[in-house]
Amino acid sequence: MGVNWPELERQLRQFLPPRAVVSARQELLAYDCDGLTLSRHQPPLVVLPETTAQVAAAVKLCHQQGVPFVARGSGTGLSGGAVAEIESLVIVTSRMRQVLAIDLENQRITVQPGVINSWVTRAVAGDGFYYAPDPSSQVACSIGGNVAENSGGVHCLKYGVTSNHVLGLEVVLPDGSVTSLGSELDETPELDLRGAFIGSEGTLGIATAITLRLLRAPQSVAVLLADFTSMEAAGEAVRQVTAAGLLPAGMEMMDRLTIEAVNDYFGVDEYPRDAAALLLIELDGQEGEVAAAVQLATQLCSQAGARTVRQATDAQERALLWKGRKSAVSALGRRFPSYYLQDGVVPRSALPRVLAAIEQLSASYGLPVANVFHAGDGNLHPLILYSAQEPGIEERVKALAAAILRLCVDEGGSISGEHGVGSDKRCYLDWMYGPDDLATMQLVRRAFDPLNIANPGKIFPTPSSCGESARRVAVLQAQGQALPDEAVVF
Repeated sequence: MGVNWPELERQLRQFLPPRAVVSARQELLAYDCDGLTLSRHQPPLVVLPETTAQVAAAVKLCHQQGVPFVARGSGTGLSGGAVAEIESLVIVTSRMRQVLAIDLENQRITVQPGVINSWVTRAVAGDGFYYAPDPSSQVACSIGGNVAENSGGVHCLKYGVTSNHVLGLEVVLPDGSVTSLGSELDETPELDLRGAFIGSEGTLGIATAITLRLLRAPQSVAVLLADFTSMEAAGEAVRQVTAAGLLPAGMEMMDRLTIEAVNDYFGVDEYPRDAAALLLIELDGQEGEVAAAVQLATQLCSQAGARTVRQATDAQERALLWKGRKSAVSALGRRFPSYYLQDGVVPRSALPRVLAAIEQLSASYGLPVANVFHAGDGNLHPLILYSAQEPGIEERVKALAAAILRLCVDEGGSISGEHGVGSDKRCYLDWMYGPDDLATMQLVRRAFDPLNIANPGKIFPTPSSCGESARRVAVLQAQGQALPDEAVVF
């Protein structure tokens, strides 16, 4: 029996603010995709609550009527995770933008999920604190979305990803009840359900208040720009720097295509235009420590083949160097309106040969690939550039993306470092995990959501969407065995 969407809309309007329910077709278009525009699904209904109580009421209504729901923040995700692929109520938290509490004495801050990432640092910078996780989209992405995807960013090499900086969560569970996961303490004795929730991509509930760890601003910061004649040489520099025991705050790599796009975007050659690759290395800490690290990193980059190593002279120049890196995807999007961004991970030691292999794959598929990524922790972000008007291009683009991710897995890496699995990469999850592993993960999901209404169809391979999953189900059926939960299509 289908959902009576007009009746559900009427019920939602009874407790939500005016204009908090979106049902007009032209307005719903704004929610038909996330940052991954290759796949679009217009939802039947969208709500924009402003409080935990309103979120809980909407979710409880869904639970009572068996209506699927999808949590959505700013919509900047890159794995199709916030898209209503199955007809669902989309619950958007972008109006929940309050800073609820600041506790500088204990170095923590509590915010609603719609608070933009960069706003957290802005709220405490005057007191000498900052929030470390900084995705490239930090001026647009929300903390709730960062929690859902376990986002990283430029400084995740030294300071870790979102899960390392979330102390506690207020969560609306899929039955509409409200609970707390974790606490305001660094270490607690209970089962780490906080850790299970972070990175669950909206499949275990919706976070409505998030307590974050703040860090003291470092005494000294230095940024180095090293340019190379090949991507392989830049990858070797990353390997040597990390092997030497240096721990930069961030270490980012860009290839020639990206360098040219960024320079054109800003109308100034901030980066060496003739370089095949460059590294941005940020070192922070005490003054003496940073000075010694700068000297060693410069030596190692030169040893690996850097043509020049330049140090930013002041805070303004440091900001300019990072602005180019964080604007790289936008710059590429300006030159190539259609692109497909992936998110594989490889061991740092494998970077030189993986980058060479991606170059070969690019030539083989006849599609340019721009590389801009978190080199320090091996989190690749290859952008496949194409013309959407070319017949059959989407299949070729996806095939190249799959080949790159397969390469990452074969090198001992992962299909995702921070963008999540969503609907985009669910068919590749069984490259990394066997049937028993996937079934165990589904047990966790079912404990939170027995009705399978929280972001259904995401993360896990299903027969309706993945050929390999369909083959496994056919084998089990032929053997007369019970089907795993992943075989159930909503």
